Amino acid sequence: MKVNYNLQAMGAQRALKRNEAKLSASTQRLSSGYKLNQAKDNPAGMAISRKMQLQIKGLTQAGDNIVNGISVCETADGALSEVHAMFQRMKELAMKAANGTNTTADRNSIECEMKLLKDEVTRIATQTDFNDSTLLDGTFDMRGYADKLGVLVTEYTDEMPVGKYTIEIDAFGDESVDPPTNAEVRLTGSDAQSGSTQFVSEARVEADGNKIKITDNKGKSIMIELDEEMYNQNADGGASKTVTLDLTGIGAYSVQVGVNEGQLLDMRIPTVSLKTLGIEDVEIGTQEKAREALDVISEGIDKVSMIRARLGAYQNRLEHTASSVDATNENMTAALSRITDLDMADEMVDYTSQQVLVQAGVSMLSQANSQPEMALQLLQ
Repeated sequence: MKVNYNLQAMGAQRALKRNEAKLSASTQRLSSGYKLNQAKDNPAGMAISRKMQLQIKGLTQAGDNIVNGISVCETADGALSEVHAMFQRMKELAMKAANGTNTTADRNSIECEMKLLKDEVTRIATQTDFNDSTLLDGTFDMRGYADKLGVLVTEYTDEMPVGKYTIEIDAFGDESVDPPTNAEVRLTGSDAQSGSTQFVSEARVEADGNKIKITDNKGKSIMIELDEEMYNQNADGGASKTVTLDLTGIGAYSVQVGVNEGQLLDMRIPTVSLKTLGIEDVEIGTQEKAREALDVISEGIDKVSMIRARLGAYQNRLEHTASSVDATNENMTAALSRITDLDMADEMVDYTSQQVLVQAGVSMLSQANSQPEMALQLLQ
């Protein structure tokens, strides 16, 4: 019988410490509800779960972004619905003024209402905003530039590849004469972007006064407007007629719909103004002008309808994107739960087992510690 080293007590103590550590870990898991409370619990699972948590939080924010994007579409469409209604009223006024039963005084009264409606269209276009961002003034239309003053890129289609395109102006149109003369433009060079469909070589030019439309048979087009006076004032000696158009492809309203860089949905909102809608010079003061205004106003209604259709398509796309993000978020959360969430029933079985072992260890350690005391009986 030995008293200096109680090996039985040491073994019991070692087993007790091990079981106490397991009981402590089990208690921590039961109290938190997580299988992973420290990196040592599952190093690989911890790394994976952190990335999943980051993605889930990002998807939640993306869902909020998408809802805001839908609100932008609704705000712009709500304003344009009023523009639509005013165009309908303008059409009625033009039809009324075109009737031969009206006197000059009658048409002047009708013209006064027409002017006020045009002013309201301008006000709506310049003051409709969302979170201090004006929506209908062209702020969120894709931008294009020319390297010469007097040449303005007014619009280009979504399908146009970004890059630089060269045109050569042979003659500027003159809208001050009757009938107005059309500008003459030739295309030179080729597309700047490699691998494109050679838009320049396939395109054709259509002129309406100083307004030029360059389009190909695939529906891609560039619209520009020429100002001869400004061009000649700023051109080198007024001799150079070669102009390079730079289509940047930037400027649209971008909604971050994903957690990674580049996961954007761009919403292009064209400029809404009397000029772009074609009614800037509409007058109904005479019967002849009122009849001419009918077709112009109808074309303006078509343009507003196209812009509203674009906004409606964006809204539908955003709603589908929102559903996709919600489904992804749900699936990612389920995967994260499988890694981190604790099965309480299984853990309670382990907890009970460890609790019994700890209690047994305490009892055995007490018995082992009492054995050296028996040596005292030998000394009696």
